[in-house]
Amino acid sequence: MRSALRAGLIVLAGVELLLGGWTLLFPVSFYADVPTVDLTPPFSEHLFRDFGGATLGLAIVLGAAAVTLEKLLMRVALCAYLAFSLPHLVFHLGNLSGASAVEAVVLVGLLAASVVLPVVLLLLSGRSVVTGAGRGAAATTARPRPRSAPPT
Repeated sequence: MRSALRAGLIVLAGVELLLGGWTLLFPVSFYADVPTVDLTPPFSEHLFRDFGGATLGLAIVLGAAAVTLEKLLMRVALCAYLAFSLPHLVFHLGNLSGASAVEAVVLVGLLAASVVLPVVLLLLSGRSVVTGAGRGAAATTARPRPRSAPPT
């Protein structure tokens, strides 16, 4: 289960790293060369560079979650990813005019996968037994230690 969580987080972080870097460094190319992006003009370099920077930030959080496999960090990173990917899917479902049939099918398929994968990873992270550092092999769930009474 740990390897599936790590692999899924790495995939999401890698996609965000690629798209974020491309959008931040080459916003005109991203707009012109990614099918369907130019269906909703106008182009705004400012917006694309800001989006690229935010996407790189998300890649960093997903990458940290993949390295540590710390349960809270994984779940926060996946929820942050879903905060983008779910509305992104919904937007495109309602805005496919101008896309070819092939573009529409590929776009909706990829965007649906970008929602399904983090949901599956969230479910796995809820069932996983992961220590704070992500390295422990213990098969128990950590429980808070009771506080001792202050000395009197």
